[in-house]
Amino acid sequence: MATCFWLRSCGARRLGSTFPGCRLHPRAGGLVPAPGPAPGPAQLRGYVGGLAGLSAALLRTDSFVGGRWLPAAATFPVQDPASGAALGMVADCGVSEARAAVRAAYEAFCSWREVSAKERSSLLRKWYNLMIQNKDDLARIITAESGKPLKEAHGEILYSAFFLEWFSEEARRVYGDIIYTPAKDKRALVLKQPVGVAAVITPWNFPSAMITRKVGAALAAGCTVVVKPAEDTPFSALALAELASQAGIPPGVYNVIPCSRKNAKEVGEAICTDPLVSKISFTGSTTTGKILLHHAANSVKRVSMELGGLAPFIVFDSANVDQAVAGALASKFRNTGQTCVCSNRFLVQRGIHDAFVKAFAEAMKKNLHVGNGFEEGTTQGPLINEKAVEKVEKQVNDAVSKGATIVTGGKRHHLGKNFFEPTLLSNVTQDMLCTHEETFGPLAPVIKFDTEEEAIAIANATDVGLAGYFYSQDPAQIWRVAEQLEVGMVGVNEGLISSVECPFGGVKQSGLGREGSKYGIDEYLELKYVCYGGL
Repeated sequence: MATCFWLRSCGARRLGSTFPGCRLHPRAGGLVPAPGPAPGPAQLRGYVGGLAGLSAALLRTDSFVGGRWLPAAATFPVQDPASGAALGMVADCGVSEARAAVRAAYEAFCSWREVSAKERSSLLRKWYNLMIQNKDDLARIITAESGKPLKEAHGEILYSAFFLEWFSEEARRVYGDIIYTPAKDKRALVLKQPVGVAAVITPWNFPSAMITRKVGAALAAGCTVVVKPAEDTPFSALALAELASQAGIPPGVYNVIPCSRKNAKEVGEAICTDPLVSKISFTGSTTTGKILLHHAANSVKRVSMELGGLAPFIVFDSANVDQAVAGALASKFRNTGQTCVCSNRFLVQRGIHDAFVKAFAEAMKKNLHVGNGFEEGTTQGPLINEKAVEKVEKQVNDAVSKGATIVTGGKRHHLGKNFFEPTLLSNVTQDMLCTHEETFGPLAPVIKFDTEEEAIAIANATDVGLAGYFYSQDPAQIWRVAEQLEVGMVGVNEGLISSVECPFGGVKQSGLGREGSKYGIDEYLELKYVCYGGL
């Protein structure tokens, strides 16, 4: 994806003050600081081989409110999940900062809503162009704070930028309707107007894409936003703020308020209950989503919720084993299993079961390489923190205690406390934790089944339904299963289904609404009916 680099501890030094006065200047192959005093060796010590090569303009640590970089009374550390070293100290916003951000967004909304669709489109396109120009630096920031392999981080940045590109085009395609009523002297018009200020709360596993997927649609519609990024990965959101400012996005339209885990609950509540906020968009756990829905209910705010999943991956006897194994690797082990659409349960029909498990184990050993995300060849980085490792470990131990067999992996990796071996389990039964609790880690449990009806019943026996996958060469079966799976997205003979052009979202307790695609902008628009009489 880009050259390898490491982030080391920077102690109490804050990234934003490390290279004061530094600005981005594009050049072939990257970015360099503007002319001025070069930082000395002592200043660079915290970023040996890593952030020393990045422009300080992207390494922001203050909140971004009303077009200004504002410090908070306190700071909190952001850590490298691979080494545990501190990457920097970031502004720890509280309730007062959150409310100030909402006010700034509301004031900006009063003018942003009047900006022409063409101009909003142009500004989003400029933001997209800046993301592409800075893609290498942005990818490095993602790998540093999330541990994601650099190749995947590059992929995320392109995916992120494409949302801005897509919604820059959709901004000019917000159409209303004229309805002819029975009354000859009346006409009925339907207008689409922006809902207002949107509170955007995003997760750590896609620290850039989960922002642009929401913010691109919101800004295209004429809304303004207050973004609360995950406490583990605030640098990506702040880097996007810098580029939004460079692109000319007006002050107050895009605001970012980072905060620590300690303040996350009260900050989230503050922005979600503020009467000036009209919309809540959240990606994260179902448990947190329910809390935010309660907040929204008190003032009847619009909501978009992209919550947890428990994706089934079904392999029928008619499947091509090699294709199914390739799809299983892609679906399960992307971002070390830390995505909401990762396959969580593998259901394999008896006739093909042994061949699939054998081929899957061989493919895992051959293709999956655990390491630091900046190292060449790494496909499996660290989990986000030790709590995540403990969850995977607990599920493995529970499964083994109930009769499951470890085919490969099964324990923590020697590289460090946040690393876990890619693990394959067979002889898995439905009473095991790993079959009814989202893993968010590199664990693939395989359940053997006999009939199509049995597979569908197992797959649907859950209160969530985000994504599902299955492999079959039987056309009739493909139609039946695709229609019967109780999920919002289905991959048929395909393990990677996310695309800017396609609607992303789930059913049951996996969420409300859809993101991306032509439908995504509707989440930020209200319908207004106008009856025009006296004609």
